[in-house]
Amino acid sequence: MKIKVMFFFIVSFLTFLPIASAEVPLKAVFIREHQLWMIEGNKEQQLTKNRYIYSPKWSYDGRFIAYLDGDKNGENAHLFVYDTKQHRSYQPYKNIETTGFEWAPTSNRLAYNAGGVLNVTKTENGRPMGFDNVSLGVSDFTWFPNGKEFLVSSQSNLLPTGWGPIHLFRVPINANLNTEKIKPFYTIKTNTSDLFAIDANYFKWSTDHKWVSFLATPTASWSNDSNILCVLSSTGKHFQPLGNMLMNEEWIKWAPKENKLAYISGEGRFLVQDKKTTVADIPTSNHQKNYTPNGYVDLDIEWLSPDEVIVARARENKEWQEGPVPTMFTRLYKINLKTAEQKQISFPKKNELDTKPQVINPYITWYRKGDQGDVWIKNEIKGHAYIWLKDVDEAPVFFFGNQA
Repeated sequence: MKIKVMFFFIVSFLTFLPIASAEVPLKAVFIREHQLWMIEGNKEQQLTKNRYIYSPKWSYDGRFIAYLDGDKNGENAHLFVYDTKQHRSYQPYKNIETTGFEWAPTSNRLAYNAGGVLNVTKTENGRPMGFDNVSLGVSDFTWFPNGKEFLVSSQSNLLPTGWGPIHLFRVPINANLNTEKIKPFYTIKTNTSDLFAIDANYFKWSTDHKWVSFLATPTASWSNDSNILCVLSSTGKHFQPLGNMLMNEEWIKWAPKENKLAYISGEGRFLVQDKKTTVADIPTSNHQKNYTPNGYVDLDIEWLSPDEVIVARARENKEWQEGPVPTMFTRLYKINLKTAEQKQISFPKKNELDTKPQVINPYITWYRKGDQGDVWIKNEIKGHAYIWLKDVDEAPVFFFGNQA
């Protein structure tokens, strides 16, 4: 009888243990102790040594990973590419310093902004290598979804009469600095009572490619406290400012199926108050709804389904006025946009915080920061949560497959 009772206890105990070794059919890169790593399933592989890695990005087909190798201050950021087929890193062109680079959506060509010059890599033996100049005077850029053109912003000029407009251009990949090939796309009238900005950054296309969102940013000090989220149609004919927010591109997320834009609105560079989850129907931007309860702030956002979002939420801290900025101990919540029902879905310990939710159907991952940083994962919203990656510097970057 004692043996049966003990056997039942052991089986029950094992049933509730975290299944940390379960195979996860996902592919991602991540940074651990400043080095680049890759994980596929549960197999981890270190890709770099003795570097200081930033901003890894997957190529179109997942063969290449572009990243920046700089220093602890984020300076001297040189562009490198890791080839997963040849298992080594290389520079597509020596001594490229940049902070803005983006893979083509339809091929393994890499574009980057170096000191206001937009360049695009050539291809040599199937690898991005060398480059062609595309355009001068570039502040920020993104590829058009066709992979053949760029949407480019040019910062406004300060005139005796004030700041001029922000110009957006449509630039073919083969422009080669030929200004006759570059066409005006849209002009943002600034220095008005409704919109003051000198630049446009962080372009993101909607799922159906009919709209592009971006931040209209004012002068440096002001931009730390407030920027204007805008949308522009793919034809360059319909422009709408939506609302104010901080300069955080991860706080802007298009819905997976509809032209809805979820973002975290609010002003003020400190995260202690006035950060609200807001969802706008596009193009009817006057139909916006705020989902953050009074007394709370939302500090990350991700779409779970066409009608649900996940946010990282903490209590407001209006008492803080000066001194070290308090840590906001966020937890994850699921919001049903139709019913407005909200439910907590992650449960960190007292001195831990959950951030950076990512949804790769059917998996949900997030970054939990405590004594160290770990990536947690669960299979669907009701699944069992467990640690997938231990002791990492930040949230991973997933490869989603060809999405062109």
